[in-house]
Amino acid sequence: MGDPVIVAACRTAVGRAKRGSLVHTRPDDMAGVVVKEVVKRAGIKPELIEDVVMGCAMPEAEQGMNVARQAVHRAEFPDEIPAMTINRYCSSGMQAIWLINLDIMAGMIDVGIGGGTETMSMIPMGGNKIVPNPWMAENYPRAYVSMGQTSENVAMKYGITREEQDAFALESNNKAIRANKEGHFKEQIVPLPAYKYDGKGNRKDFIYEVDEGPRPSTLEGLAGLRPAFANPKAKIEGLGTVTAGNSSQMSDGASAVLLMDRAKAEELGVKPWGKFHGCVTVAFDPDYMGIGPARAVPRLMEKVAKPLGLDYKDIDCWELNEAFASQAVYSLKELVPKGLDPDKINPNGGAIALGHPLGATGAKLTTQIMYWLRDNKKQWGVVTMCIGGGMGAAGLFENYLL
Repeated sequence: MGDPVIVAACRTAVGRAKRGSLVHTRPDDMAGVVVKEVVKRAGIKPELIEDVVMGCAMPEAEQGMNVARQAVHRAEFPDEIPAMTINRYCSSGMQAIWLINLDIMAGMIDVGIGGGTETMSMIPMGGNKIVPNPWMAENYPRAYVSMGQTSENVAMKYGITREEQDAFALESNNKAIRANKEGHFKEQIVPLPAYKYDGKGNRKDFIYEVDEGPRPSTLEGLAGLRPAFANPKAKIEGLGTVTAGNSSQMSDGASAVLLMDRAKAEELGVKPWGKFHGCVTVAFDPDYMGIGPARAVPRLMEKVAKPLGLDYKDIDCWELNEAFASQAVYSLKELVPKGLDPDKINPNGGAIALGHPLGATGAKLTTQIMYWLRDNKKQWGVVTMCIGGGMGAAGLFENYLL
């Protein structure tokens, strides 16, 4: 049985979808850059890679045709390296890493890459052609409920106020602005060759390397934003509490993590960085998609952390993906009484400020938490997120570089 370890990780800076810096940069180009870079950072030859798994939430059009395999070609790696694209929506990137982890554990491979890529500029939410199943549409329509509406459902059912959501969003932006200013993301980000066309068809080439999502904000400014989704129980005009300011940004980006069997790493003289100890996924009513972390984390702590002798107080950092402030606030209200320290959540900001490139997010957060643990000489971290369709996921990571 193999003993998988993480040896390298990287990501692109995240672009704002539709109007940001990466609107014309293809997802296979982004994926190719991080796949190539993570091998370089590990200091090994590409020929040693035995499989590549990439997450992608909308695998069609520019990110269709098994975009993971296209990333291998785009990285100019040997044709003999296989690849697979997987889709578990928001946790696709972390699931991809876990699949490589499992293959190494099973002894099927010694070296592999897990990651994710997503352009929300080129592919709309839900894809270019949404065709609901007729039976489902009639008998189980909540299977197709929009993510924004689920965030309103969570806010309404669990009493998450607009003020709580805006305060959470403000803190996320302030943390991310500070992290950018202090250069906390600089090493983990791969300079990405990018391009944009102006209205006259002229192409401008540039290097993209700083997350552009964080926005200077105030509570007054956030409070002035109009709610984006209907809420039948709202007091004003049928609108709710979820706004563009307290929701994650639609984004473009890619990330990759390289894992090796420990014995192989020792043979090659590659220093292990850390370990992915376990990954759990849960499911529930799709109407309340955002509660995923509140359901997944307790299962992770019971199934993975407890056998290692760990409890909530032992976790040094929690990367809780902020799909919406309503679900993040609710998740904290559920998990803090169990022992989670709220001061250890998203130390450099979350998706409200930094963006949420769907299929890449799980790998992006894995990259972020591994760098944070290393830089702060801490040992244990958890990545958790809600997932479209009424699911949630959580993974436990250990840093060896103390």
